[in-house]
Amino acid sequence: MNEMLDAALTVASAPNPAPIVPDGMSGPVNQIIGWGKWIVMALGVIGLLFCAGQMIMGRKNRHQMAADGATGIPWVIGGVSLIALSAPLVDAFI
Repeated sequence: MNEMLDAALTVASAPNPAPIVPDGMSGPVNQIIGWGKWIVMALGVIGLLFCAGQMIMGRKNRHQMAADGATGIPWVIGGVSLIALSAPLVDAFI
């Protein structure tokens, strides 16, 4: 019975070939991905500077502004971490 089930599952499974880069596309695609990573990393630095500015400006009599700046830091770090881990995450699922 198990042999029949294994044979049925083997026949029913879809092919899963390895990804192949088309000729001449490796360089341009890597360049575009590199540009995207650079832009997002620069936005991450700007985001952290913005959070720091909110905390500095909210120090005196604007406590909610300081709190908003402090709560923005984990979001910025999370976004930058996701960008840094994007390629390994995609590799893990393929």
